[in-house]
Amino acid sequence: MLIFRNIGLFTGHDPARDDQSAMQYFVVMIDYGRRGREAIVDPEITRREVIARVASGEYRNICFIHEIADVAVDDVTEEILAEAAVPEIPITGAELQATQFDHARDLAKHDEPA
Repeated sequence: MLIFRNIGLFTGHDPARDDQSAMQYFVVMIDYGRRGREAIVDPEITRREVIARVASGEYRNICFIHEIADVAVDDVTEEILAEAAVPEIPITGAELQATQFDHARDLAKHDEPA
């Protein structure tokens, strides 16, 4: 009987945790180029917070994002990046005109003698 319990624990089943929720966390791998890579692992961060950090630019040059739930690992990189994508808003006519005025003003500044 003791052998069966040890095998059960070895395979990841823990009867003491049956009433508790499964452990879930995210691993975000950041690539710093020549300086190397960094894995950011915070057991208290939620999926919503990971998406917010990606959208804000706090997480850049992401190699991958893995979601670890209990003993399963899922690559959720594409899903998170798609959810964090900020929709592009087309430029209106008024904004185009303001941009042209700003550009003309900048050119005039550079044309003035010093």
